[in-house]
Amino acid sequence: MINRRQWIAAASAALLARPLLARDRRSMHVTTLYTFGDSVLDCGHYNVHGVHPGQLLVRNDDALFPEFRGRDLSSRGPARLAHRAVDGATVDGLERQLAGVKKGAGEVAIVSVGGNDLLRGLAADGGAGMQRFEATYERFLGALPIRPVILASVYDPTFGDDSRNFLGVPAPVARANHRRVNAIIAELAQRHGRLADVHAHFLRGDEGWFTRTIEPSLVGASEVRRVFLDNLAALEPPLARRAP
Repeated sequence: MINRRQWIAAASAALLARPLLARDRRSMHVTTLYTFGDSVLDCGHYNVHGVHPGQLLVRNDDALFPEFRGRDLSSRGPARLAHRAVDGATVDGLERQLAGVKKGAGEVAIVSVGGNDLLRGLAADGGAGMQRFEATYERFLGALPIRPVILASVYDPTFGDDSRNFLGVPAPVARANHRRVNAIIAELAQRHGRLADVHAHFLRGDEGWFTRTIEPSLVGASEVRRVFLDNLAALEPPLARRAP
């Protein structure tokens, strides 16, 4: 049975511990991953598991991708996803996706845009469209209150094979404009954050990384995740472990 002296000692210890527990709770902040852009990040409806890169970055599906076990944001602490990317979006849609976003602690943003802009005219552009693309993307990044931000380059679903050209634009013209878009993205990444070179990584892939010609398949979604994961792991402090 607890006597009066023991009860007073226990109560005092509890009172002293309360500020420490409160401080520990504050230090356990939640990492929030924001996604912005197009179907490269909003591709869950293109696979039967409903999986997209943002989901996998926050919490890996260990049954589908056991090699990534323990390498997601949740393995480092509490994490959540704020998914704003929309299939079919162009650079003009980024401003709408930004609506209501406010600066907070422990936030990181990933962005993929440019592929639909190429499909809808930039592949045949003579120059003015590129300038507008850059200015619009720059304006979005300037308004984005989240740092760090990681920008994806635009992949090539033809793997550099001109015989697979599906754009209705001469391959040399389309490829030159594809390079221009990726050069713009690389310059913006240098000014505002980091570059996730999805284009370079996907050139080492195969047809199984795609579905419906241009969309990431289930494997493709994981490979997009891989490129962003390595960038998250390279941050200071790192937010995840590098991909295997």
